[in-house]
Order: sequence, then structure tokens, then C-alpha cells
Amino acid sequence: MNNRRGFGIGAAGMLAAAIGGRPAATQTLSGPLVLYTSQLEPDAAQTVEAFRRLHPGVQVEWIRAGTGQIMTRLRAEIAAGQPRPDVLLLADSLTFQSLKEEGRLRPSPEVRMAGIPAAHRDPDAAWFGTKLITTGIMHHLRAPFVPRRWTDLLDARARNQVAMPSPAVSGAAAVHLLTLLQDPALGWPFVERLVAHGLQARGGNGPVMQAVAGAERAFGIVIDYLPIREAARGAPVRFVFPEDGVSAITEPAGILSTARNVPAAIAFLDFLLSREGQVLAARQGFWAADPEVPPPAGFPDVRSVRVMPLDPARAAREQADALRRFAQLTGG
Repeated sequence: MNNRRGFGIGAAGMLAAAIGGRPAATQTLSGPLVLYTSQLEPDAAQTVEAFRRLHPGVQVEWIRAGTGQIMTRLRAEIAAGQPRPDVLLLADSLTFQSLKEEGRLRPSPEVRMAGIPAAHRDPDAAWFGTKLITTGIMHHLRAPFVPRRWTDLLDARARNQVAMPSPAVSGAAAVHLLTLLQDPALGWPFVERLVAHGLQARGGNGPVMQAVAGAERAFGIVIDYLPIREAARGAPVRFVFPEDGVSAITEPAGILSTARNVPAAIAFLDFLLSREGQVLAARQGFWAADPEVPPPAGFPDVRSVRVMPLDPARAAREQADALRRFAQLTGG
């Protein structure tokens, strides 16, 4: 379901005159800014409110839904010749890579990238990673063993005991599948063996979390913050960062080429990537994209975790075929 929220103060400011240019420091940003985001609703509200405090002349309207739902809506708007958002803040780089290749994103070298590593942003400044959300393995405390590597899920004791989100539903799961496929030590042979071993693909990350927490399954392939948060609240689960690496999404942000309020959009990305914005991400319970920002409670230092490499351009080309083949394997 889409949720709409409006934030803003009516005080008028002076809009930057140059199309696409960074406003001068003495200018006050103003006018409407439309944000489409897949952030959790409380996090989106906090993010918008923090930006509003910095730029009270900007009235931010935000639409929140899953990445797939947002893209369906955006595609329909594009087809009608009326794309509404100025800024997208969505789950994964594959979505942004596809939009970039279609010419739908505005290259924005004006954005201040602060401490964001080059690996987490587009080389042409079309999108910028704002967080690091990894996919690893969760297990119930009564699971028969603690997995340390991805291939441990092929252990006989894990047969019919592993669940993961459907890549057709979860952007993080799609990235995870494509990351496994690009790993020469895993690839389709590992995925096919895992499916034959009884892997169950079910909905999004939430249902997988519930299946393991409720002891319906012993193991889950899931994004990090859900089990880490729930374990802190007493849920009988733990999260493992596999020794051979985790896949990752970076919740990128980008400006549409059709954006109407480019100066405010640039300022919004500046905020997300600033120290203040990155500390807010950590306070919300995520690894910040800037490795110098301390991790939230329950997380290790991000530099101690191996992130498996992913070529986003290749992944974007192969995504449709990979998801189709995975659905055929799992019967969903």
C-alpha cells in the first residue's frame, strides 16, 4: 500500500535560478520536492523530517512502498509522460542501473559524496549508495548447527530447513541471487543444489524472519537488520555473516532526469550522504555507507565483513533470465 506524507513549512525561499546547478550558499531552497522511497515508513518519516529542519522552505511529499511497487508506479507515470518524483531512494543498484541505461537519471556530480566509498556509487554520479544492507544466514537458537559458509546450507541436517525471500518480491533477494551467480565458487550449481535440498522461497524478508523465529525453519537467507534487531528484543534467532562473504544492497538515491526541483534534490542527496545523514542511518539500525560512521548496536565493524563483488551492469542484463530460471526451479 502506498502511503503519502507531506512535510514542509510555508515560508517562501528563493529557488535556485540555474537549471540543475547547485544553489549559492546564501540562497534559500524552496518549493515542492517529491520523493519516492522504499525505506521503512518510520525511517522515511525521520529522514524527511531531518531534511526539513535543514531546509524549511522545501515542502517534501513522499510516497513509500516496496521497490517493485514504486517501479510499477513510476513506469506507469513514464508511459503517461508524467513522471512525478524528483528523487528516488530505493533498495538496490540494479534498479538504478536500469534507469541509468534508459537515460532516466540525471548525472549529478554536484552532489557532495563525503566519505562514501567509490564502490558504493555510480562512476558517472547517476546514483549514490546511502547504506549497506547485507544478506547472510540467520538461524534459530535450536538449529542443529551454526552455518559458517554458504555451502553449509547443503548439510544433510539443513534439508528442507532453509527459507529465503523470493527474488521476484525482494530486491535484496534478487541482488543476492545475482551475486551468488557471479561467484565462480558458487553459481548455478550451488543454487540448483540448494533448491534440490528443499529451499523454500517465500514472499519477502519478513516472512522468512517469522518462519525461523517461529521454528518453522531452522535457517533463513535474509537481510541483516531484521534478525539482529529481533535478537536484541529477545527473539530466539542469530545472524551469521558467512566467512565467504555476504551480498549487499546500498539503498541508492538518485535524481530523475525529469526532476522539477533539481537544487532541492541535490540538497536532499547531500543530506543523505553527509555525516549527519549517515549517523541518522546508523541510528535507524543500519550500517552507514560511510565506513567511518560507527555501526549500530549488534553490528560488527563493517570492515570486518567480506562483501561479495557484484558487477551491476552485468547483473542488470542477466536479472530477468535469472529470476525466470529461479522461479522455474522453485515452482514459484
